[in-house]
Amino acid sequence: MNTSTPAGNWIDGRWNYGGELHESLDPSTGRAVGAFHSAGGKEARAAITAARTAFDTTGWSRPAEPRARALDEFADRVERRREELGRMLSRETGRLLRETRMEAEMAARLLRLNAARARVQTGGQALEQAPETYWHAVPEPAGVVGIIVPWNGPILLAVRAIGPALAAGCTAVVKLPGQTALTNALLAETVAETASLPPGVLSLLTETGNEVAPLLVDSPEVDVLSYTGSTRVGRLVAAGAAARVKRTTLELGGKTPLLIFDDVDIDAVVPVVVRAATVMNGQYCATGSRVLVHRAVADELRTKLSAALRSVRVGPADDPDTRLGPLIDKAAVARVDRLVEEAAAYGKVLVRGGIPDDPELRDGAYYRPSLIETGDVDVPLVQEEVFGPVQTFEVFEDEADAIRRANATDFGLAASVFTADDLRARRVGRELRMGEVWFNAHSMTTSQLAGTPVKQSGYGSFGGSAALEQFQVIKRYGTRRLG
Repeated sequence: MNTSTPAGNWIDGRWNYGGELHESLDPSTGRAVGAFHSAGGKEARAAITAARTAFDTTGWSRPAEPRARALDEFADRVERRREELGRMLSRETGRLLRETRMEAEMAARLLRLNAARARVQTGGQALEQAPETYWHAVPEPAGVVGIIVPWNGPILLAVRAIGPALAAGCTAVVKLPGQTALTNALLAETVAETASLPPGVLSLLTETGNEVAPLLVDSPEVDVLSYTGSTRVGRLVAAGAAARVKRTTLELGGKTPLLIFDDVDIDAVVPVVVRAATVMNGQYCATGSRVLVHRAVADELRTKLSAALRSVRVGPADDPDTRLGPLIDKAAVARVDRLVEEAAAYGKVLVRGGIPDDPELRDGAYYRPSLIETGDVDVPLVQEEVFGPVQTFEVFEDEADAIRRANATDFGLAASVFTADDLRARRVGRELRMGEVWFNAHSMTTSQLAGTPVKQSGYGSFGGSAALEQFQVIKRYGTRRLG
């Protein structure tokens, strides 16, 4: 990719260079990586019209085999450019290169998985209700899909919706974030290289403002919405979609509790807990932001976790020794630091962390991990998503107390349970109001099985065959003999 030329948007099978020019910044240095054209209302309307035309007037929605071949070819293009995609995403977000490489690899695998799902879709159900009275129900594509993606994992989160939407026979318009504009352009290049994707079936737009997303929500030409991002914006998307009774899937924020019981090896648990705070630089919907520990091992964990968090190496994303890169920008640093500073009024500061004073890190958006102990669950640092490498430390007395504390927020995305007792793990996991529970681990992932966030972490199914069903409608046909 030539970063000296401003990146464009991929609309209706061609490059579009409309919209205002903006710079993409490297949060490790604060310097510009390159420039891009930010899409606006004109570009959004063109993409929506193209998607509507492709769905209504071409054979894309059936049969399935051409769609499967297109998804396989798309996967080939992503796989061939996974190193380039990973490096650019690392540069634009400050995430560690091993994470961003893995994201690109997972995206290619997910596209292949959805190609397979397109091939094995069943023909629905049939019923003979009475003599010479027949019914059959058939899944059909829902239409045009609007996909809105955040900056922290744009490749995988875009493909997570693109794959099943296209496998179902839909067409799609994807709104991608300005913070990862050059990564978005690389992803769009893989789409442009996929010859078996007809014009209009898949358009990718990068936006820094707020015109494209509202148009996707409000347009009567868009039939389904898939939104990943904050709960605050998710509520606005849901309200706008409700005005048109538009089907919507939402994956929103989280406050992932890590429940640590007294029968575990603390030395084995500590590295997992540190990684839970620093994965994706703490800017992850399932960041392990709440450490809940049994009183019997609280002193040991407090001491060892505090020491481990203090020793986390903070630095540029391209340094192989770095364990925690920068936040997305300095505004995020200021916001997180303010939350931690305010927490000192109601909690005990175990590790202050904060903004580094190292001269070599001065220009970047760096933030060292923080750990705050609190006995009260009704405080901002426990209740609000921080989106940074910050954890609370909470002590529980028994299983019931652990479950009560874990469920005490409005979020229900994920949780981890650490125990040597398999029956306890399942017993506790059953009581947690979370869409996903990990045992003796954090941030495991699979696309083979469906998962559903609960409470204010969203709704809709992600993964498994249910992901494809989000983009389908079931049509019933009834037949009876005349006369």
